[in-house]
Amino acid sequence: MSEQDAAGFWDAWYAERDQIWSGEPNHALVAVVAGLHPGRALDLGCGEGADSVWLAEQGWLVTGLDIAATAVARAITLAASREIPDGRITWIVEDLRAWQPSDAYELVSACFLPSRVDFPRATILQRAASAVAPGGHLLLVGHVEFPPWAELHDHGDHRFLTTAEEIAALELGGDKWDTVLAEVRPRQVTGPQGERATLDDMVVLIRRL
Repeated sequence: MSEQDAAGFWDAWYAERDQIWSGEPNHALVAVVAGLHPGRALDLGCGEGADSVWLAEQGWLVTGLDIAATAVARAITLAASREIPDGRITWIVEDLRAWQPSDAYELVSACFLPSRVDFPRATILQRAASAVAPGGHLLLVGHVEFPPWAELHDHGDHRFLTTAEEIAALELGGDKWDTVLAEVRPRQVTGPQGERATLDDMVVLIRRL
């Protein structure tokens, strides 16, 4: 799928509803990042901006990046409604498949990166790791399994990675990084029809030495 086609896909997906996500930051992000000293943060696949806005409110200087212009426009509106000062968040519309880091960050966060289109996840996350400044952290949050309300055709041949597989796919130098945590955390969620469920999230936090 071309960059233009992928952008069109995600813009159309976001346009299906006025708001796709809850507007609240990811639970794992809040729990993990709350103990870190604020610096520069990169939010990959920022969507409608809840994580980026929360990080800015905690004192981080944030770059939020997403392929969908529709989502980023909503993120800008959210930041304005929360009175985030100008310059605290830089919003970028770009296909992560073509993205190359041009700066270094104390935090690079990749929460639930998309897999609905052709997406070289491992390559993108390797680039993300290269953007982590010395002493900084890379946070990865992902699904462990499909939610119970997912359609059977959503499953396909997809298999979610374990925490160990996720770290191995980064191909990091063992003497240059420290695994701070690698675990599965339960999360209470509400499905599209109001159904309640407990989902498990894979959470990996690694620090560049």
